Amino acid sequence: MITLELLTPQNAIVFKDIRLRALLDTPSAFSSTYAKESQLTDTDWVKRASRWSGEGSTGHLAINAGIPCGIACGYLDDDESTRAHLVSMWVAPAHRRLGIGCMLVNAIVDWARARSARTLELIVTSNNDAAIKFYERLGFTLTGKADPYRNDPALNDLGMIRSIS
Repeated sequence: MITLELLTPQNAIVFKDIRLRALLDTPSAFSSTYAKESQLTDTDWVKRASRWSGEGSTGHLAINAGIPCGIACGYLDDDESTRAHLVSMWVAPAHRRLGIGCMLVNAIVDWARARSARTLELIVTSNNDAAIKFYERLGFTLTGKADPYRNDPALNDLGMIRSIS
């Protein structure tokens, strides 16, 4: 059975495991790198988990039969509180197409809606066609905004948005 757990300082090491696996699996899907984040101490991960479990941000870990298999985080925009952002979205390859990604996105949508956000935005790398199609199935549309991807100048970060009102 697939369950979602809120990210907390108590499960920060599980968060670390999932995040590092994600960075290894699809390095171009994230703005950070495995080389950078693998250098963080366990104390750093606990601090990071604390930041993601406040009123203005949230994180969810997907667990399938005791195996951590996915992550998604969200935060409210500093400048516009009716806008929320979906970040760090990832599902382990062996667990894809089981509905886990949808569960994670819906958890962020529900969290953002409870905080009166009206839109949810995300960034997807231009070479990640599978993710773009996944997000489109969940009601996201491309905004037309494209910025250079910081880790590879041959790629772009594409903005996507959906209504959550």
